[in-house]
Amino acid sequence: MKVFARLLSSIALLVVVSALLFVMCRATPVSPARLTLGSDATADQITAFNHQYGLDQPVVAQYSHWLADAASLDFGTSYVSGTAIGPQIAETLPETVELVTFSFLVTIVVSIVLGTLAALKENSGTDHLLRVVAIVGLSVPSFWLGLLLIRYVALQTSLLPVGGLTPWEDGALEHLKALVLPVVTMSVYYISVLSRLVRANMVDALSQDYVRTARALGLSRSRVRLYALKNALPSLVSTAAMSYGYMFGWALIVEQIFNLPGISRALLTAIFQRDYPTVQAIVLVITAIFIVSNTCADLLHGYLDPKANRK
Repeated sequence: MKVFARLLSSIALLVVVSALLFVMCRATPVSPARLTLGSDATADQITAFNHQYGLDQPVVAQYSHWLADAASLDFGTSYVSGTAIGPQIAETLPETVELVTFSFLVTIVVSIVLGTLAALKENSGTDHLLRVVAIVGLSVPSFWLGLLLIRYVALQTSLLPVGGLTPWEDGALEHLKALVLPVVTMSVYYISVLSRLVRANMVDALSQDYVRTARALGLSRSRVRLYALKNALPSLVSTAAMSYGYMFGWALIVEQIFNLPGISRALLTAIFQRDYPTVQAIVLVITAIFIVSNTCADLLHGYLDPKANRK
């Protein structure tokens, strides 16, 4: 029952966000027709443009039609190019999802390893070193880190490409090599955040009574640590899900720096061109992914922490 309620609330949230997004894109003081056709457009041209894209209808009717079409994955037509937006999203979304997913997986694995290591070596030289590394990772802007990696790794060593993305059909190794620097650029900040969270949760878990009891009963050290790690994960799951959604925002910068043909770069281009239908569609898709990731995190949190389901 709680799962069904959570799904309903997620759908309702997506509808609310879509309404706000639609209103904000319509709140510009200059009409889309004037922005697209230019200042020299005649009144007849503007009237024809508004009729073609349904802009002469009431806002509520416009929103209803747009939402119904979006639910069927029909995101309309671009004002600028005059082409359907859906195929553009279908072409660019997998590239960004792949980048974000690889970055997320690297972030989770490295964060758990570093956070657990820091907790097990609490207040030691290793712990202090990892704290310094985390602070540096939080302080370095991603665009600067990306440029440094291009300058000192790609250009000087020639081991990895400077930018672009080799298709899978042209070689899996070359494709993965092209993702290395973008993934590192996107992961460093979130590794710094999540590793400190894992460390704090592990330190707290290792000080609990059940850990001391398990040790007194003669359980192996690795098994005790595994129990502690499982109890440290629930809060990490929620934060990690938020991070997965935020990574799509960071992809705006990373895709631009490394010349990756992803949906975030397409969004940036649409913003510069004031192509509002494309902006609406891409932001709605990214919002849907964000909501789905958080819904999955809530369900996983309930599995890892059964007490949460009884509250």
